[in-house]
Amino acid sequence: MIFKKKQDAAAQQAAAGEARPAGKDKVAAFFRKNWKWMVPVVCVAVLGGWFILRPDRAQDANVDVSYVQTTPEKRDLSNSLSGTGTLNPANTYNVKSLVAGKVLTSTIEEGDIVEEGTVLYTVDASDATTKAEQASITLQQAQRSYDKTVDRQYVRAEVAGVVATLKVAKGDEVTSGQEVAVIRDSSKMVLQLEFPAADAAAFSVGQSAEVTLDGTFETLTGTVTAVTGTDTLSTGNLLTRTVTITVRNAGGLTTAQAATATINGVSCIAAKCFEYQAERTLTTLAAGTVTAINVQEGGAVNKDDIVLQISGEDLTEAIQSAAETLRSAELNMDNLQEAMNNYTVTSPISGTIIEKNAKAGDALTAGADLCTIYDLSYLVMVINVDELQVSDVSVGQSVQVTADAVPDKTYTGTVTRVSMKGSSNGGTTTYPVTVRIDETEGLRPGMNANAEIVIAEAKNALAVPNAAIVRGGYVLVTKDSPSAANADPDMTAPEGYVYVPVKIGVSDDDYTQIISGVTGNDTVAYDPSSVSTDYYYDDGGYGDAMDKTAADTENDTDTADGSTAEEPMEESADAGDTADPADANGVIITG
Repeated sequence: MIFKKKQDAAAQQAAAGEARPAGKDKVAAFFRKNWKWMVPVVCVAVLGGWFILRPDRAQDANVDVSYVQTTPEKRDLSNSLSGTGTLNPANTYNVKSLVAGKVLTSTIEEGDIVEEGTVLYTVDASDATTKAEQASITLQQAQRSYDKTVDRQYVRAEVAGVVATLKVAKGDEVTSGQEVAVIRDSSKMVLQLEFPAADAAAFSVGQSAEVTLDGTFETLTGTVTAVTGTDTLSTGNLLTRTVTITVRNAGGLTTAQAATATINGVSCIAAKCFEYQAERTLTTLAAGTVTAINVQEGGAVNKDDIVLQISGEDLTEAIQSAAETLRSAELNMDNLQEAMNNYTVTSPISGTIIEKNAKAGDALTAGADLCTIYDLSYLVMVINVDELQVSDVSVGQSVQVTADAVPDKTYTGTVTRVSMKGSSNGGTTTYPVTVRIDETEGLRPGMNANAEIVIAEAKNALAVPNAAIVRGGYVLVTKDSPSAANADPDMTAPEGYVYVPVKIGVSDDDYTQIISGVTGNDTVAYDPSSVSTDYYYDDGGYGDAMDKTAADTENDTDTADGSTAEEPMEESADAGDTADPADANGVIITG
């Protein structure tokens, strides 16, 4: 701003003969008496203060600015941030031996491509096999012990038949080994008769026999089911053999009935009573209380049917102990079987063998490194993004990747992860951003790469040079431009120009998108030496508020004598000299 020269205030007051208050007569008299030497002193003080306190841009008011005029044009714009990082494989796996032993086979070499599950090594498992066999035997024994202990709570039918006698009732207390029931199979009756040995030697199993009942002399047909192979000396020094004959029981035969038999015309030596085909007396295997009876007297049962059930504290504890022993044996067996699997080492992932550390014949210890596998189906890199920019990065954004090791080639990547955890260093916080590169020809893990993430993009957008955007949201256009009708009347522009408010969008290093405010038919002017701050999105009117605040501040500039310098501002404008406050980009417009 240019100020008019002012005469010394004290001299003006003295020349005009301004009246002084009565209380100041002595001061006035002193001044009139000594004004000759005081005036030069006051002038020097005022001029010195003016030179010290004057605004710096007053000097700039006389500096001519050469404007460049251009027309807004259509461009593809993109704004991006960049970072560097090291390329890594999609997945890395260091294969280690989980067991100790001698390497029996190894069919892989560095550079081989393997699939998940491919056998990499086999290790001698002879010691583990022996332990597994021992564990299997222990498990079988524990299983049998458990089954027997559990079965002690049941009394089962040992043969098929009929419950001839039931000796207990539900709720009775019983002791171990106590008789509780009798099961009989009376469907067939059995005779065991003595025949002369010489004749019996010719008898055979399945041969028919004629059985005669004592007392009634009724005859029945029987079948030879057994013949002893040795001779026995009977009463009267006669050698005999025992022949077993089975007869179907229609229901009338009992063990009280005696009978004789004839086989091939040879009669037995003496009559014998019938026996039941099967008869069993059932006893308890443990002490306890009868809690259930499943068959009553006279009821038919099959072999192994549960006749009754008992329970008791001792029995429950015995079953629990047997169950725990069995479970322990099962776990031991499972662990040994799992350990057996570890003697065959397979690939945990599909990939490439990068390093091989063991070969056939090597003696391994548990935890020894065997090989390293890289999954090279894609590569990843991590770049650190500043806290001021990380909010512009999101998963799925496209990334341009280059590597010094592969010149003249650009790869396309994708942001796959934006970490929420940052790290601080020197007062600045950065956040890791993971980038995935699928097309990797020419790239290798370990290479250094550069990543550029496009955070804002506009295709075929109307744009102006960055320097043309002033105060964050205004463009200087010629007065004959179509958009000049929208000029801001509160802003003073150089002669022949007006300031037009605009809405801006994406900005790159050179150009800024104009969303609204000017058209391709306007003539835009700018100072090519100015540097514009990047604005990626609409500032929401912040630029207007900033302009008005700056203008108010300038209009309130104080002069050296304490008055407001509005009149000098107007005179300067009349003379064609303007000294607007610095805009948002630090550019001072003068003319």
